[in-house]
Amino acid sequence: MSTPRNDGFDDRPEDQRGWTEPTHLGQGGGQGDQGQQQPGSSWEPPGWSLPDAAPDRPAQQPPAQQPPAQQGDREPTQEWEATPPPAQQWGPPAQQQPQPWDAPPQQAPPAQEERRGLFGRRPRKPSEIEQAFMPKGGPSGDLAAWGAAYGWSASDGTAPEDAPLAQLVQSAPVRPAKSEVPSNVLRGRADGVDLVAFDVVAPYGRGWVATHAITAAPVLGQVPGFRLTPARFWRHGTGGLLQLPSGDQEFDTRWVLLAAEDSPQLRRLVEDPVVRQLLLGSDDGDELWSAVGFVAAVRPDGQRPLLVEHHARILAAVVGALAAGR
Repeated sequence: MSTPRNDGFDDRPEDQRGWTEPTHLGQGGGQGDQGQQQPGSSWEPPGWSLPDAAPDRPAQQPPAQQPPAQQGDREPTQEWEATPPPAQQWGPPAQQQPQPWDAPPQQAPPAQEERRGLFGRRPRKPSEIEQAFMPKGGPSGDLAAWGAAYGWSASDGTAPEDAPLAQLVQSAPVRPAKSEVPSNVLRGRADGVDLVAFDVVAPYGRGWVATHAITAAPVLGQVPGFRLTPARFWRHGTGGLLQLPSGDQEFDTRWVLLAAEDSPQLRRLVEDPVVRQLLLGSDDGDELWSAVGFVAAVRPDGQRPLLVEHHARILAAVVGALAAGR
């Protein structure tokens, strides 16, 4: 069944009425025969197929030459890229003349022959413990050179006059081991007092390492045994020892005097103003004691010139205070 709306849209060939392109698409409705496509060809939108290539194309005209720019006119902008100039040929750089402020060239030091130890072995590098306990003032050779400059005599700790030093080491309040012995001994005079300074060394590996520095002054006559130690230090072996107060609260807070019995000599020691001033002005790093005819000071360090001078001032004041009541 058909309706009037279907009229004109019947594409049956027998009616010779097919679909035609609308008029507004470029082909009018009156040209129905031309709008029909040829058999065997497909429909293409307008402009789809390119035109045939034209073998003879018109040559492009060269751009018109512009007149030379007059004075005061701005130069025209170049619209094409000019040919770059040829690359500069490489040549050797010009040698610059040396200036007076130029530093002279430094020459590398000549290579030194590596020194080896016994049987061709390399010198052993000091371990961390040896470096930690190495004297801060330098090796023992520097201390001996310093002592020689002031007329002090040096020994290795094995001389006959060094025998009492081994007993002094074992009596030190720092609890040394039995294997620790004196070494790098210096003897001289400072501040009017005879002194002996040495290192306490302990075996470590194939060598020795300094653990403490001791400076001692020999005294004449009988000196009661005592220990004058900083209050912040841990004290051992104090059984049977009495603490003798000095009467100065500041001094008793920082320093402790221990003795087997009370005596006037020790009272004068802690009451001496020079001794108090030197000890209160220090870093509380030394311990003093008396044994085997010596008054000595010890510090956990290697000997060095500054430490010898520091101990010499303290020992001179202590020896003077002990001898004042004789």
